[in-house]
Amino acid sequence: MANISLDEVKRLRTLTGVGLTDAKVALTEADGDFDKALTAMRKKGLTRAEKKSEREARQGLVDSYVHSGRIGVVVEINCETDFVARTDDFKALVHDIAMHIAAASPVYVSTNDVPAKVRTDKELEFTEKVKTEGKPEHMVPQIVGGMLQKYFAEQCLLDQPFIKNPEATVGDLVKESIAKLGENIVVRQFKRIEIGEGLNV
Repeated sequence: MANISLDEVKRLRTLTGVGLTDAKVALTEADGDFDKALTAMRKKGLTRAEKKSEREARQGLVDSYVHSGRIGVVVEINCETDFVARTDDFKALVHDIAMHIAAASPVYVSTNDVPAKVRTDKELEFTEKVKTEGKPEHMVPQIVGGMLQKYFAEQCLLDQPFIKNPEATVGDLVKESIAKLGENIVVRQFKRIEIGEGLNV
């Protein structure tokens, strides 16, 4: 059996938000392999987060971020209690997402927010494009579906790779925070303003 140090148990607990006992069990099951234990605990945490996502979130924070005096962002992120809203972890999450919005310029929070007309217009555009490229007729819907998924993943905040860790999406970041803080967390709305974007060129 691998020798499990208390420091590694505490470190795993900090990163995942689980109890000391759960962290120790995870490290033991992974034979002391910290990365393996972390992956296992994050998967469990994300599963729990999915269950919490149905709970109502009415508290939270509005945060702002200004980059170089040229890009400004205001974002509202909700949680379930004022207690969690005041924690450093929640404040850091809100600020990180505001910074991400400034850098990545999403248009929508999630694919659920994409207007039906926008989706339909883009589907018609991609369908015409694929057909003019001479793709087999039976392959067109599948190809267009893939193009739509990729296009809106780039437009939607929760599907974008997080700027501080491109291996995870902003949605993954939110789910990890749900698991860690024990409450549902919802990105409600945001507004991004950039110098000159309203000018007619």
